[in-house]
Amino acid sequence: MKKLFASIITIGDELLIGQVIDTNSAFIAQELNKIGVPVKHRLAVGDGYEDIWNALDEESKHADIILLTGGLGPTADDITKPLLCEYFGGKMVLDEPTLAHVQYLFEKVFNRTGPLLERNRKQAEVPDVCTVLKNEVGTAPGMLFEKNGTIFIAMPGVPHEMKWITTHHVIPIIQQKFETGFIEHRTLLTQGIGESMLAELIKEWEEKIPSHIKLAYLPNYGMVRLRLTGNSFDKATLNNELDAQFAQLKTLVQEFLVVDEDIPLEQAVAKLLKERKQTLATAESCTGGHIASLFTAHSGASSFFTGSVVCYDNKIKTQLLGVSNEILTTVGAVSQQTVTLMAANIIKLMDTDYAIAVSGIMGPGGATDEKPVGQVWIAVANRQQVVAQQFNFRFDRTRNIHITAINAINMLRKLIVA
Repeated sequence: MKKLFASIITIGDELLIGQVIDTNSAFIAQELNKIGVPVKHRLAVGDGYEDIWNALDEESKHADIILLTGGLGPTADDITKPLLCEYFGGKMVLDEPTLAHVQYLFEKVFNRTGPLLERNRKQAEVPDVCTVLKNEVGTAPGMLFEKNGTIFIAMPGVPHEMKWITTHHVIPIIQQKFETGFIEHRTLLTQGIGESMLAELIKEWEEKIPSHIKLAYLPNYGMVRLRLTGNSFDKATLNNELDAQFAQLKTLVQEFLVVDEDIPLEQAVAKLLKERKQTLATAESCTGGHIASLFTAHSGASSFFTGSVVCYDNKIKTQLLGVSNEILTTVGAVSQQTVTLMAANIIKLMDTDYAIAVSGIMGPGGATDEKPVGQVWIAVANRQQVVAQQFNFRFDRTRNIHITAINAINMLRKLIVA
């Protein structure tokens, strides 16, 4: 069977200048992956006629499915619809069902008074060579075109509208028109070994992986995620092959293995705590509650996470967490003594099994010769012991905060499984 490929084109100057982050293509790629359609290219183009036209020409050379988002609105800079009309040799016509839907939205949902503006009526105009895909949650419909065996689907750039059309129209259309096959993944997370050393460790195994299975290295914040991906029309055989390869990989990296599924570190630690029916609290100075937010971003956090004290001001460290003024004036807030007391006392305060405490200098200000930007003390504790460690990071404020959080959570993981 012929292997399918898709391309995603996102349209808008705002994407190219960084004013808006392109989340649309990520969502579309994830949905295509679920039904076994690999994405060959993802590209963003500005609101330029020639640029969009050239992108369509180029992507149609190798893609069976081309999905576009953006440029379907009612303003002058929204040029995708007239361009597609010309590209596919059609003429603009009024689609009555779309007009009725637009009128319904304005009158019943938006509670607008007065007649529709002409630009709003134009939302219901479509090329006569397309199949209209109804947009239940917005005014601009999706449009399906076909040319030389390739399908082109244009969708609004508004994320919730794009998502609705993708799930209700695009995915079913693709599954109806094509034999899509299957894409399967196996993912694990390692810590304590760099990417190059990891590659050397599994070199002989990697050289023997079947050609239809790919290995990806995804390093981030001192950890490396390894992902095996296979693509086949035979799902059962593919999963058996992936399971066999994944088992070998886990054995090879066992010393550095954190979790053998595609979840973030905080979820892996949350899973450990839930399995043990144990609880956690945090005392955060330099991270300002970021560690707590990572845990509570996931459903079910209340079963193990009791709370946090964000002790940014030193008086909170003293009043709530038992750090004496003497310690703060001698060794300072960024010290082993401070985080040790923070961790030990937050356990008592919150009545938990485990605790994380952090204090550091995130930058760009606040540094001294003895304590540069990026110096952090992290402590993790249970009711029997406190383990503290100093780190020296070298990044900007945002990244220093996040890498502090990741290292703190990993220290907690090690304490739990010790």
